[in-house]
Amino acid sequence: MSSRISVSGVRDAALITAVLIGAIWVVQVINYTTDDSLLTYGLTPRRTDELPDILTAPFLHFGTGHIVSNTFPLMLLGFLAALRGIARFLVVLLAIILVGGFGVWLTAPSGSNTAGASILVFGLFGYLIVRGFADRRVVDVLIGFAVLGFYGSSFAMGLTPLAEGVSWQGHLFGLIGGMLAAVALRRRRPGRRDVSQLSPDGLPIG
Repeated sequence: MSSRISVSGVRDAALITAVLIGAIWVVQVINYTTDDSLLTYGLTPRRTDELPDILTAPFLHFGTGHIVSNTFPLMLLGFLAALRGIARFLVVLLAIILVGGFGVWLTAPSGSNTAGASILVFGLFGYLIVRGFADRRVVDVLIGFAVLGFYGSSFAMGLTPLAEGVSWQGHLFGLIGGMLAAVALRRRRPGRRDVSQLSPDGLPIG
């Protein structure tokens, strides 16, 4: 795949990011108008009946302030991540949701209810930092450094158990999920041709 980003790639990235943000806000409006009834689909740890909520928790929020704080970073990081293709972006999101959610399920305090797109935000942050090195693309390495410079210091606080009511577990395991996705989805480079398959003048045989 070329290191260049096409106009169609920018358009597709903007579209899928808009769909993601729109879906999260639609869920929030439904939750608000039903007296937070959807928050039952947040994630409570170490209960087997809560495992399906790993898939729903990142799309739920505890109030307007919560969703607003996640919207801009998700919009920016989601757009940058989606520039390399919608299919890859969706796989990355799924990996972040599964790794981040299962990490919360294993480690969050008993009886807690975890929800919020910050799992996705931290996951995409980790993905963008690692993607350029995994794919060996200079443009993506530069994007990763820019993201790290812009969000690094503020996000670092979200990885520590200092702020009350903040799921540092979701942040940490979301970050890990994004990094793992970048490595797992790295570009496969063709191996060297076996010299025994070349003719004396260097042309392929057969």
